[in-house]
Amino acid sequence: MSKSSPVEESGSSTAESQRLLTAALIIGLAAAALALLVFSWLGREVVTGVPPALDERLRHALHDHATPGLTGLMITASRFGGPSWLVPIGIALAVGFLFRGWHRGAVLVILTLSGAGLLNTLLKQTFGRMRPDAFFDYPLPQSQSFPSGHAIFAASFFGGLAVLLTDRISSTPIRVLVWVLALALILLVGASRVYLGVHYPSDVLAGYAVAVFWVVGVALGDRVANHRRRRQSV
Repeated sequence: MSKSSPVEESGSSTAESQRLLTAALIIGLAAAALALLVFSWLGREVVTGVPPALDERLRHALHDHATPGLTGLMITASRFGGPSWLVPIGIALAVGFLFRGWHRGAVLVILTLSGAGLLNTLLKQTFGRMRPDAFFDYPLPQSQSFPSGHAIFAASFFGGLAVLLTDRISSTPIRVLVWVLALALILLVGASRVYLGVHYPSDVLAGYAVAVFWVVGVALGDRVANHRRRRQSV
């Protein structure tokens, strides 16, 4: 049996890498397009002054199931799942990545959080939606309501971190666990904002859509750049 030559193995590896990149691009672009459609629909509703019919019903449905224990959990999730905590944690992670020599990871964390902050500020000022009345006498933030900054930052931070980590993990069960934990935290933070009454559900959904669009864009850009670097080094 003849052995494959190094040139054949390199060509096979390049072809496989190209197929994986193509699949990632197709899936990523589809996810980004769907997120953009969702945000566009919600934004149109906000601009026309006609909030989605489910907004108030969902807010009060969550409020009707309030318990002291659940309220404590939601306050904790809201406190630690916002930009005031996630940004410093992200900076600390980036510094840690630099010390370990993972410059790409550090750059991507900072880029993801910086973009999330910029998008959050610009979109809130553009739409200028007033916040609903808060429940539980929870302090009402002074910023605009649409989209939810907590949802944008939580989905960008935990989602972006999951993308980074699973790219370096070979075990499928651990990859699944990382994504399950990331999604659970993202959903918990978003639900906490509706539960506490400081956001409409559509604000949170819009925040998720913005984060999906942004994280996918960063991830695909990184994949393309990494693929080009590998081809140049062959």
